[in-house]
Amino acid sequence: MPIRAVVYTSEAAAGIAASSPGQAGRRLCEIVDDAARFNRDAGVTGVLLFDGARFVQYMEGPDDGLQVAYSRVLGASSHSGLIELQRGRVGQRRLPFWPMRWLPVEPSELKRVASADWTGFVQREGTGASTSATGMELLHALAEPHAASPSKESP
Repeated sequence: MPIRAVVYTSEAAAGIAASSPGQAGRRLCEIVDDAARFNRDAGVTGVLLFDGARFVQYMEGPDDGLQVAYSRVLGASSHSGLIELQRGRVGQRRLPFWPMRWLPVEPSELKRVASADWTGFVQREGTGASTSATGMELLHALAEPHAASPSKESP
């Protein structure tokens, strides 16, 4: 079964935004926990980067599960100004670690990931932190250190 993915960026709603990176209120944790429960049944995995004001979310899974999970994202009131960065086939899972988890990032890291090249979800070996790194490489470099931590949805 082919694996498809979507990545987007958006602005956190007022009730979600935090006073500093690395912090999240109860509402964000509830949203991520709910998404994880849904995604587990839909076969979707992913990660949500959060800098206190903006999100970058990457989701992957079978086409039918991903479509339903992404439609939930599109209808959510927890964010606005959604900009889809890329959507397409990835061949194999790139981030199979969690059904969904949020990770705190600095605003500069989130901006770098959001403005990187997402064409084809390209991921080369050994280029995760280089200045020419693709969006997928940057995302993987941020997520992988957390992969060994327990499979909880919130840090």
